[in-house]
Amino acid sequence: MGKIAVVAVGGNSLIKDKAHESVPDQYAAAVESSRHIAGMIEQGWDVMLTHGNGPQVGFILRRSELSAGELHPVPLDYCGADTQGAIGYMFQRALRNEFAKRGIEKSTATIITQTLVDANDPAFQNPSKPIGSFMDEQTAKSHAASDGWAVVEDAGRGWRRVVASPIPTKLVEFDAVQTLLDKGFTVVASGGGGIPVVERDGELWGVEAVIDKDYAASVIARDLKADLFLITTAVEKVALNFGKPDQQELDSLTLAQAKEYLAQGHFLKGSMGPKVQAIVWYLEAGGKEALITSPENIARALRGETGTRFVP
Repeated sequence: MGKIAVVAVGGNSLIKDKAHESVPDQYAAAVESSRHIAGMIEQGWDVMLTHGNGPQVGFILRRSELSAGELHPVPLDYCGADTQGAIGYMFQRALRNEFAKRGIEKSTATIITQTLVDANDPAFQNPSKPIGSFMDEQTAKSHAASDGWAVVEDAGRGWRRVVASPIPTKLVEFDAVQTLLDKGFTVVASGGGGIPVVERDGELWGVEAVIDKDYAASVIARDLKADLFLITTAVEKVALNFGKPDQQELDSLTLAQAKEYLAQGHFLKGSMGPKVQAIVWYLEAGGKEALITSPENIARALRGETGTRFVP
């Protein structure tokens, strides 16, 4: 087996803009990302690919809302399972076609994975992750009373449901991922951070929660002892003072520098913060190297020409 890379692709990378939300549009974006991943594989990397699913889960929830008078609602953990299968299929097909073009003798397998979280995680007492559509106050409070939802008013735009975002502890199907990688497969797993489950009396139970996909990828990179943890996002490099006149792009960071900048509040919780935190955990656990860059710059970043490189 070659060097192992865990590659985390953002869910928004499959949806370029509001005009390109359809399934064929998403597949076209998966094809584009697959070209860059196939390029890594040509260079000798064994890749475990994970992806976000926020917009796609939102679409399923919206369909449930619109069909509420006719069909049963889809619980959040099943939304995660549905999107893992659909997005995994996109990448399986896109990678298979790209491998054929390049003469790469490889197969791709998607695993529907569960991610174990602690039932006592404080996040369950403080739901903070908005999901689903905006509602008026009456509808929101009706759901809170009848369905037990936690709801909040969102910046004057309406009311939304919020769910917990607990910290992942391990991938339940880790052995399957490891075995497939050992056999030479490119593996798609832990989509959307995996389906959150808790253990009660020796049994697993799905919970209404959302796991940060970069945090989950960090756990997998740690347990695989991956040689590289690569997170793709909308920007080419991580920056200090992002979007301000004194913005400063960063070529490389040590673990100590990354922790210091996080503590200083340079990386926001809703954007770069979780990505940098995920890398910090990976490096603290003995990880070797991590990169953040945009999908189209993967090859250049691997050559050291761009991207932000993190080292112990």
